[in-house]
Amino acid sequence: MTQGRGPRRFGSTEHLASEAVAAYVDGELQMNAYLRASQHLSECAECAAAVDAQQHARVALRQSGEITMPVSLLGVLSRIPTCQPADEPAADAARTRRRAGFTASSYSLPTWRRRR
Repeated sequence: MTQGRGPRRFGSTEHLASEAVAAYVDGELQMNAYLRASQHLSECAECAAAVDAQQHARVALRQSGEITMPVSLLGVLSRIPTCQPADEPAADAARTRRRAGFTASSYSLPTWRRRR
């Protein structure tokens, strides 16, 4: 009498990485990697479920409409390095930095001189 084996159990390092799952769904794997992944998916319900979830996410993203943003967003983002937050005037910000010990001189880099 032959004894049937249950489903194979995989170690944590034998499963497909999330990057491999995404590449599999997107058709970006080379043929050898695709064949190995397909073989693994035929035996591993956990990875097959991950591929199924990735496929559903891919379809949902493709079916979602065009993403829109306010026209003024680019202008606001481009001013980030030069503007102060609206609730903290420049004088208060400078005072806070001084109190905390963060002055412009504390960020200065050493000057190296070349010998000629």
